[in-house]
Amino acid sequence: MKRFSYIYWLSAILLLVSVAVYFIHYLIYRDAHSIFFYLVMDLAFLPLQVLLVGLVIERIMVRREKQEKLQKLNMVIGAFFSQVGNSLLRTLVDDLKNKEKICPQLNVTALWTTRDFVKAIEFAGKFPIEFDKNKLDLYRLKTFLAERREFVLTLLENPSLLEHDRFTDLLWATTHLDEELSARESLDNLPPGDRDHIVNDIRRMYHHLTAEWLDYGMHLKANYPYLFSLVLRTHPFQEHPSAYVDNAA
Repeated sequence: MKRFSYIYWLSAILLLVSVAVYFIHYLIYRDAHSIFFYLVMDLAFLPLQVLLVGLVIERIMVRREKQEKLQKLNMVIGAFFSQVGNSLLRTLVDDLKNKEKICPQLNVTALWTTRDFVKAIEFAGKFPIEFDKNKLDLYRLKTFLAERREFVLTLLENPSLLEHDRFTDLLWATTHLDEELSARESLDNLPPGDRDHIVNDIRRMYHHLTAEWLDYGMHLKANYPYLFSLVLRTHPFQEHPSAYVDNAA
């Protein structure tokens, strides 16, 4: 209520100042014709000012604000992949039965364009994931997620996530998989249906994980080439990932 009262008072003061200036102008020049002429001209230009300020400039400011939020969010996404995502990508890619079909589609290179990234992201959201159930180390996965549970839950508390639905879906899928694994005292001799349920949770999480990793890689290529260089050398979808720089390249 105080805020509206302040606005009313400010409006009244500005209006009185305007009237006073016009009155002083009349006292000095005694030219009412000019006063009304320029007053009408100002009123005629007022709708254009509203259009310029209210639509164009405001839209530019909103876009800039959104870009700043996304920039901060990409820092959060980078922290996730540094602590959780990259390890999951490396661990689970070796458990894929159809690795030979998937890796070539996700093998990011220095020559990739935005179009290549977009195509790969679309592929990552729908490619058939076939895990080798006998190779999946559920205990290792359970321990890994449990150790990083607090970190992931902290990310979910970040209000900036409202700007990025896909990353939020990834965090929820990761959290749900952690809960499923933690809810079972033993992961040995699971009933076939129960094991299939867990594998489906892993599959869902991996879809979100690869798609978000590609989107983050596209962001790094455009804005942080030195960070993208490390991604190129270490990502698990290439034949021989290595952090070492090949001086001959």
